[in-house]
Amino acid sequence: MTFGLIRERKNPPDHRAVLSPAACQKVQNRFPQAHFLVESSPVRDFTDAEYREAGIAVVEDISVCDVLLGVKEVPIESLMPNKKYFFFSHTIKKQPYNRDLLRAILKKNIELYDHEVITNSGGTRLVAFGRYAGIVGTYNGFRAYGLKTRSYELPKAETLSDQQALIYELGKLELPPVKILLTGRGRVGSGAKEMLDGMGMQKVTVQDYLTKNYPHPVYCQIDASFYNKRIDGSRGSKEDFIAHPEGYESNFFRFAKVTDLYIAGHFYGNGAPYLITREDARHPDFKIRVIADISCDIDGPVAPTIRASTIAEPIFGYNPHTEKETDFLKSEAIAVMSVDNLPAELPRDASEGFGAAFVKSVIPAFFNGDKDGILERARMTHKGKLTPRYAYLQDYVDGK
Repeated sequence: MTFGLIRERKNPPDHRAVLSPAACQKVQNRFPQAHFLVESSPVRDFTDAEYREAGIAVVEDISVCDVLLGVKEVPIESLMPNKKYFFFSHTIKKQPYNRDLLRAILKKNIELYDHEVITNSGGTRLVAFGRYAGIVGTYNGFRAYGLKTRSYELPKAETLSDQQALIYELGKLELPPVKILLTGRGRVGSGAKEMLDGMGMQKVTVQDYLTKNYPHPVYCQIDASFYNKRIDGSRGSKEDFIAHPEGYESNFFRFAKVTDLYIAGHFYGNGAPYLITREDARHPDFKIRVIADISCDIDGPVAPTIRASTIAEPIFGYNPHTEKETDFLKSEAIAVMSVDNLPAELPRDASEGFGAAFVKSVIPAFFNGDKDGILERARMTHKGKLTPRYAYLQDYVDGK
């Protein structure tokens, strides 16, 4: 079986790869029947020369490959018919901007396997860049805070080599006694916590965070059970909230009254209460001045996140009174960092972490008859049609 690593063609350019040269070597050593071809790329962080030095062929034409591996959406004009593709299609939530992409995939008889739906039998994702989004997003949040308060400047994450370089820069800061709130305990939240702990910042309990003042910066990490409460006043649980979000209301504002920098790394499900409403953001007691929205749900649970920002221009301002975008340096503005492709700022680290998970969890399925159903669960299209698991997308494809 021949795997092809495709050139990333989406703009702005993405420098990540599904597999590093070392990961390709590891697969070929473990599965002698596996072969790799790497499509030459001028933007991939791992250079063509690095793959060649690892004994992996670099070519201009990968049309002979059985399976094509990419990161971001493949432009419609670059899709090769009758192939198996792996990439983030950003279609499973019926994103309007990618409807034509899914239509083209079906028309070209492509088997699409979306990285986002590669899961185990319990529904847990097996490959993701979330940890690196948390790492970079937290760094960017502190960078935004320094610019907003005009107290310090940090270099852009994309100019630094790896996570340790980011932590080193953060470690040099002399921060005032600010309070930092982190929502989420998944991959994103864990990556963010790594950065806060790497800075040597003190973690405090919810009770102490809400009631005590400190002479130094502190942070608090919470999940949905702390920022939501049951409407009927009964005791809730994380499991009950996930199953019945309509039975809950937000209890987040108590944190907004004492927080300076908010790092949003939570998962937001349909029907769940908003964390920050537009009314909250203009309340006199709303203290948050900087939001690092790693989750980046547009016009969703964090009201000031009215759009995604970019690596080139990562920060914008939200005026809570006009509910419009403004210069983030203005006194009335809440500074928002909402870059939606954060791992691309740390492409080598992110690629190595993603590739390790892909080699461990996905590659074996090609050679063991997919005994755990990993490939079948992730296959969105087959023979020009949506597979039963993704039939709910038919009205989206039809434009209804």
